[in-house]
Amino acid sequence: MSSSVRIPDGFVEELKARIRPSDVIGRKVKLTKKGKEWVGLSPFTNEKTPSFYVNDQKRIFKDFSSGMGGDVISFVMETERLTFMEAVEKLAEEAGMQLPKASPEAAEEYDHRKRLQAACEAAAAFFEERLMSSDGAAARTYLEGRGLRPAAWKRHRLGYAPDDWRKTIEHLKSGGFTIEELLEAGLARESDKGGEPYDAFRGRLMFPVADIRGGVIAFGGRGLTPDAKPKYLNSGDTPLFHKSRVLYRYKAAREALGGGEGGGLIVCEGYMDAIALTEAGFGTAVAPLGTALTEDQLSLIWKAGPEPTLCFDGDRAGLGAAYRAIDRALPHVEPGRSLFFVLLPDGMDPDDLIRARGPGAMADALDKKIALSELLWMRERDAEPVDTPERQAGLEARLMAAAGQIRHAGVRGAYERDLRAKMRDHFWQLRQANRSNDYRKRPGTGHSPASGDHGQVELKGGAPAKLRGLGAIVRAVDTPALLDIGAETLALSAFADPDVSLIRDALLDLAHAGNPIDRKGLCAHLAEAGNMRAASLLKEYPETPQIAVDGPEAREWLIALEQYMVAGRSGEQEVDAGIDDAGMDATSSPSAWRRKHQLVAERRALKARMNEAAGKVGES
Repeated sequence: MSSSVRIPDGFVEELKARIRPSDVIGRKVKLTKKGKEWVGLSPFTNEKTPSFYVNDQKRIFKDFSSGMGGDVISFVMETERLTFMEAVEKLAEEAGMQLPKASPEAAEEYDHRKRLQAACEAAAAFFEERLMSSDGAAARTYLEGRGLRPAAWKRHRLGYAPDDWRKTIEHLKSGGFTIEELLEAGLARESDKGGEPYDAFRGRLMFPVADIRGGVIAFGGRGLTPDAKPKYLNSGDTPLFHKSRVLYRYKAAREALGGGEGGGLIVCEGYMDAIALTEAGFGTAVAPLGTALTEDQLSLIWKAGPEPTLCFDGDRAGLGAAYRAIDRALPHVEPGRSLFFVLLPDGMDPDDLIRARGPGAMADALDKKIALSELLWMRERDAEPVDTPERQAGLEARLMAAAGQIRHAGVRGAYERDLRAKMRDHFWQLRQANRSNDYRKRPGTGHSPASGDHGQVELKGGAPAKLRGLGAIVRAVDTPALLDIGAETLALSAFADPDVSLIRDALLDLAHAGNPIDRKGLCAHLAEAGNMRAASLLKEYPETPQIAVDGPEAREWLIALEQYMVAGRSGEQEVDAGIDDAGMDATSSPSAWRRKHQLVAERRALKARMNEAAGKVGES
């Protein structure tokens, strides 16, 4: 395309509005967030101290080492040696915009779109004027009943469509717009009975919908009578508007966010919710237009900020919408791109909550937002009971299938580790609850085993029975390489003392996360989580010497550890149950069958040499 071809007015501005400069520039410059800006080393000089800045809000870059600066188009021109038109063409393709063709017809088409937008703008002004007239009395009463005052009506450009078949059409025609333009802009509709076109919106409270530059391109209208069908009526798709690609209040909310550092937009379900949030001080609120979130809308949301919050009504429908959003978002999450969720109490929406309990209650709800990974866990955990090995295996399969949707390998691995840790903790809590219930049912018991240290049995080495297993775990802390051969056995082991189990869980969590293992760091991790007794037990336990993973001491450690995998069981049937708990089907392969019977044999031998093995691994 020749650089002499005129691009229609507004195209370049719309292109720049759709692209976040840090996304484009970040592919060539390693950027770090610093306040409202991104900072990196200049791509134009060999500097060692960063002096290259990108500001997404202003849509510019500035390089102090070379003196260069400009917008994202000029950056692409400089770094890729492209002409202006070549850079525009490249960025337009990335933004999903069709570049106007080099022809008078293309320019005419673009001018036609401008005419349609002007018609929508004129309609918005007309609706605003009608709201303040005698026609709009019912709409004003409704707004006042929702706690909104005239200043808010003006801020959000609320209006009223007269309850008449052609009043809007006639007003816009008097302003120079043709009936064909009004039909194409979605402001008028053809009669299916062959009569004259009629107003698309009649007798409704009107919400103007703007594009990413703030120009009005569509409307939503709320019926004001109980029999209004539908209650909310949105513009149909037009050359200007596709509801799956637009968010209500997007431009205003993105500006209120101020660049999107460390957070994101608040996404609610409807016009009134977005307005109520804004008026209560939460100006980053947006809303989809009567549909579930689409990929295009998620992309818009993430361009504004990395961690938006999706706020859903606290009812079954709201929970269902949240669950659908999980599946929509999972393939696209990556470092710096995730979601949080708020599920409001008592079946309320944001407007209800703010009017009933005030902005403070809304702020509290937002402070308790749930991470995407946590809501995914809750959804699958609560899908069905997990009281049998088969159901537990089903839970794991569902969780791993969900995590498998994530395209980014690093985030996918992090989700798999996090979900497995949650699952392990949940199963441990179930086991503890079952053991506590079983203990209380025994004749002659008057307290829970976990209620204190009284009633403990002293072992040969002097260690309380409830602390058995601590030495085996400490040995793995002091020799982390042992986890290469025993992490799975350790994860499946059962320990009588809950704090011993907490030490084990913290150890495996750090290992799964790829963090270095040492006693000091693990103690700090436990203390930070509030597990002070567990931290004290680990800190005070005597140091154990490092051992070779391929040596006899490591084998003794693994043998001693396996006693806890079958702890509390007796007889071959209970060993079979232990194998099932581990997800091992003894009929699935010859090796699994052999392993099952090896465990049966080893269990008999373990009882005899338990104390000896415990001594060798440093049990006290």
